[in-house]
Amino acid sequence: MGFFTKLSNGWKLAIAGFGVIKKNKQLLLFPVISGAALIVTTGSFIIIFLAGLGWETGHVVERSTAGDYVLTFIFYLINYFIIIFFNMGLIHCARLYFAGEEVTLGKGIAFSMSRIKDILAWSVLAATVGLIFKLIEEYFGRVGQLISGLLGMVWSIATFFAVPVIAYEKVGPIEALKRSSQIMKEKWGESIGATFSFGIIRILGILLIAVPLFFLGSTLNLFVGIALGAIAAFLVFAVVSAAEMIFVSAVYQHMNNIPVTDFDVNTLDAAFISK
Repeated sequence: MGFFTKLSNGWKLAIAGFGVIKKNKQLLLFPVISGAALIVTTGSFIIIFLAGLGWETGHVVERSTAGDYVLTFIFYLINYFIIIFFNMGLIHCARLYFAGEEVTLGKGIAFSMSRIKDILAWSVLAATVGLIFKLIEEYFGRVGQLISGLLGMVWSIATFFAVPVIAYEKVGPIEALKRSSQIMKEKWGESIGATFSFGIIRILGILLIAVPLFFLGSTLNLFVGIALGAIAAFLVFAVVSAAEMIFVSAVYQHMNNIPVTDFDVNTLDAAFISK
């Protein structure tokens, strides 16, 4: 299968994800709530950091104390927990939709709560890996940034199916990583095309919606422009993130012989073909 064919199939799968959102707008609540929670968390840690400096921003310097690393780990842990918690709820609701059942925010939250221990365990692993990447960047400079970037790409590919695996196979974080890696190693196809398509759609959304709103608002007031642009960018990321999770859910379920609606079966068959 040619490269452009893979991109075309990936684009079709990406668009199908947006089609599901159009029919079930409640699915957008998961990335919206998740994004809002991440903003609050980040803001809280910034306040803690500045408070530790006595609110003297001029004293902000590169630090490498044990306390800083502990705080960074906690920050990563909370953020990964929030992301996985709401992504799992979204994936479960996508599964319900594909099965013809009612989709509600409450059902997704309840399912994630039932997997709370597994989500926490995975978050600890992800936070540990994230901290290791940060240490590599700090201790090896630009070379470390390159190495960390490459390792980050490998990690993203290896964990592509981590959320549905944790959700439905009831395994620990190490086994979930192995299982997700195994799936990606054995079956490879339009995931690259779909991921590329989601990236393009995200960029187009920013350029066609967020940027114009920024300039439009700026004609009234700079802060109005910033606010409109930020809100638009937030919503663009929320919609695209939801579509991505629906795509992951659809492909995972199809691979496990679970019926999937709204997605072309032939395209799904080709999405992750044996190497």
